Amino acid sequence: MNAAISSFLLVYASLFPIVNPIGGAPIFLGLTRQRSDHDRAAIARGIAVNGFFLLLGSVLVGSHLLEFFGITLPVVRIAGGLVVTAFAWQMLHSGNVVDGPSPKEAVSGPMGPDEVFYPLTMPLTVGPGSIAVAITVGSQRPRSASATAAEFAMVAAGAVLGILAISLSIYVCYRYAEKMIRMLGEGGTSVLVRLSAFILLCIGIQIIWTGYSTLVLPAS
Repeated sequence: MNAAISSFLLVYASLFPIVNPIGGAPIFLGLTRQRSDHDRAAIARGIAVNGFFLLLGSVLVGSHLLEFFGITLPVVRIAGGLVVTAFAWQMLHSGNVVDGPSPKEAVSGPMGPDEVFYPLTMPLTVGPGSIAVAITVGSQRPRSASATAAEFAMVAAGAVLGILAISLSIYVCYRYAEKMIRMLGEGGTSVLVRLSAFILLCIGIQIIWTGYSTLVLPAS
């Protein structure tokens, strides 16, 4: 039981700050303003489900896939950081991120699975930083010959529960994003979305720099 609790805390504490569903909520609201409240709830649920399976796959098999293709974590960080930076830059210069049709012109019907996955799930919610952390956490699971099947099962169960808790946090923050920032008003929401996009841009550059530092600087 202690192994499961430790695994749960490790996964949740490692992933929550970088997934940061609270910080992503205003961006999510800005990108889905033209949708009804019912559709926005369905989109939030889809993002949470996508995020769960993306993080679960990263934790369980991510390190093995990287080994199979001969890819290192620094390369993943650099490539993913470029994606995040490009997405954030587009958000900063797009006039359509916040400005959408009025409620009476709201678009009906849910987004398609591809729209929910990109860019709302990746890179907005589960970005390259989250994936890199998930892969790193997954590589910390017990590998010694003395580890029993029960220990592996407890660690795996704790990791799954940690990822499930992250997914629930994403759903709650995105589902009630409008209520969270309603007090800001139209102008405040626009400012907050732009500020969040700028922070996302900084995060992308930081991810690139971290990968570059790990990959190049030690060898120079």
